[in-house]
Parts: sequence; C-alpha cells; structure tokens
Amino acid sequence: MRCEVVAVGTELLLGQVVDSNSAYIGEQLALSGISTHVHYQVGDNRERIEAVLRAALADAEAVIVCGGLGPTHDDLTRDVLAAVMGVPLERDDAVAEVIRSLFETRGRYMAANNLRQADVPRGATVIPQTRGTAPGLICPVRIGGVSRVIYAVPGVPHEMREMIERAVLPDLRARAGLSSVIVSRTLKTWGDSESGLNEKLDDVIAELDRVANPTLAFLASGWDGLKIRLTAKAATAADAAGLLDRWEAEVRERVGDTVFGVDDDTMESVVIDALRHLGWRLGLAESVTGGLIAGRLSAVPGCSDVLRGSVVSYASEVKFDLLGVPRGPVVSEAAAVAMARGCRRVLGAEVGLAVTGVAGPAEQDGQPVGTLWAAAVTPAGERTAHVRLPGDRQQMREMSVITALDLLRSLLP
Repeated sequence: MRCEVVAVGTELLLGQVVDSNSAYIGEQLALSGISTHVHYQVGDNRERIEAVLRAALADAEAVIVCGGLGPTHDDLTRDVLAAVMGVPLERDDAVAEVIRSLFETRGRYMAANNLRQADVPRGATVIPQTRGTAPGLICPVRIGGVSRVIYAVPGVPHEMREMIERAVLPDLRARAGLSSVIVSRTLKTWGDSESGLNEKLDDVIAELDRVANPTLAFLASGWDGLKIRLTAKAATAADAAGLLDRWEAEVRERVGDTVFGVDDDTMESVVIDALRHLGWRLGLAESVTGGLIAGRLSAVPGCSDVLRGSVVSYASEVKFDLLGVPRGPVVSEAAAVAMARGCRRVLGAEVGLAVTGVAGPAEQDGQPVGTLWAAAVTPAGERTAHVRLPGDRQQMREMSVITALDLLRSLLP
C-alpha cells in the first residue's frame, strides 16, 4: 500500500511553523512497511486543499491529512473531505456532547463555533479524541471506481501522534493486509562522529546490506545524541526482537561505551538513574549553559531524588565569591574543577558537575568561541573534559549539556 501525507496550514508555507508532523508520519509509515512517495504542504484555501487531495488520491491508496480540524473559519479540512467524498456534513451529537463536557470539566466558556468540530462527512468514521477537542476521521472515498481512504488527524503534535499510533496505523496495516511485524530499536550514542561510527561499523553495515534484514540507519539528533537505528521485519514481535538482540550486540561490540542508552533513554535519564542507584545527589555549577543542564535534568520524572540544584554562575564574581574559584581566568580546567567542588559544598551534594566556556560572539580569556571546559567531582574521583564545539551560540550551549552529562556518566562506577 502507498500512503501520501498532506499537511494543511498557511503557517507552514510562511515558515512560521516547521512541519515536524509530516516527518513523524513518514517515519511511522516506513516503520509499518507502508510506502510514501510525496509529502504535500498546502495553505488554508478550500480549492487548493481539494486539488492537492485529489492529486494525492490519483496515485495512492491512502492519504493522511494533518491539520485544519479546529473550530475557526480557516479550518477547512472537514468541508474539503465532504466535497471529495461527495457527501454532506452532519452534526455528530455524541462528539458534540464530548466537546461540551471537556469545556465544562475544565471550567471554561465554550464558544459556539467549537461544535464545528462535531461535523462529520456522511459515511466517515470518527476517531475519538483523547487529548483535545477535535476528533479524527477515517473517510472512505472512490476515485475512478477504485476504493481509497483518507485519514484526517489534528495538527497539534501530541494529539496527532496519539491518534496515528492508536487508530490510523492499525487501520492502514489491516487494509494493506500486512501480517509481518516491523520493529525498531534505537541505540543512543555520544562521543563519536557519524563518519567515525560508520567506519567502526563498516563490516556490520556490509553484512546487513547482504542479508537486508534488519536495516541500519544513522540519525543525528543534536543534543539528544547520534542515534543508530536498527529495524527488523519478522513474522512475530518475538522473532523481530531476536534479530535486533543479535545485531545490537554486534554494534555494541564495535562502538563500545559511546552507547549511553536505548530507545526512550536520554542522557539525563541515564545519569539520574545511575546516581539514584548509587545513592548520590547532584549539584551543578553552570556558566556557559546558563541553567540548561538543570532544565534537562529537572524534566526527568523523579529527578528530585537526585538533583539538589544549580548555581548559574554566569558572572565571574559569582564564581569567585560563591563557589570559591581562584581569581584569574574563568575558562580553564582549574576554574571548572573549582566550580564542581564549590557546588558540592554549596548545595550539599556528593557529586558536582560544572561547565565553563565561550559561547560567543567574542573570545574570552584568550580562548576561542566554542571552547568548553567541564569537570565532574564524585566520591570515586574527578574528571575533566576540554572540547571545541561547532555551531552558533545556541548549538554550542546545547552540545555543552550532553558533553558534560556524558563526562559525568563516564565517571560513575
């Protein structure tokens, strides 16, 4: 089966919103064994949306439309779907009642136009909404006497993703008659380049190219690390897992400790779990990152078991007066170590992690933009890292976060 993707919204064409929804949908279709050849973006215009939908349906058995299901005048997807199906819109009383109840339980006034979200093309199946007010739709349509299907999902990313996983993909797989299972496993790495990993895995990649199952791909993900994704196809989930287990072991043998986690693991969740297991608490001293490390760590559920706090010692005087850094250059190994020791003392933590560096636009202490010094101090010892990070100011700060956390990870027993 072939399924195209249509993203609706003038804001996409103007560059005001990045179309991450189509990327996610395309990835999920590929993982389900369903081909997609074209992704469309179209503004909030009835005629153009209809033209794009008809063009997509001329070539593909299915289309997923994302966006345009809201309550406002420029939410036109429902009207276009009805036109393409050649049927009227009808108010679904059950959906309308769900929308009213949502507003009542939240104690909010409901504008009358919200009930537009309960208008359903005759013959369409409603995908119940679990996170918002706009339901999705499964719309059967015949083009040139051939059966096709259109899926409409909201443009809000978390609503869209839940609906794709719960309703759209299972229905697509059933229509395509797919009996096999496709499963992916993603190894998260940090500390090596994509080309470096590729070189270390040359023999694995060559063998996988020969057997064609599973497949291996690299995904660069900024401060979430560099990902190695293995995707296996098999008759059952257990068979697919067996294939993934074998080839994960092959990958790990070659790339070693650069792998810090799998699938939903993040560098911060891995560090938090390791510190919790050791019974150690963490204090931070952040200069160049300005609190970004604490922000990432505090997003991990249960982090309060471990994270004591962060001293955002951006000004040199704060480093000297609060953390006990000796007066002198503050972008140096000695300053980073003193900051890590100082935050342990100030925050009452067993572990201190500190970063100092130069994010730009100008050099500091004779150090060029991109310089990072990180230091970790634990009951098991101390360790520092000195790197030159690429990119603009924000990229350098983000890369500093994962670099520092990886340094701490490497020091934990």
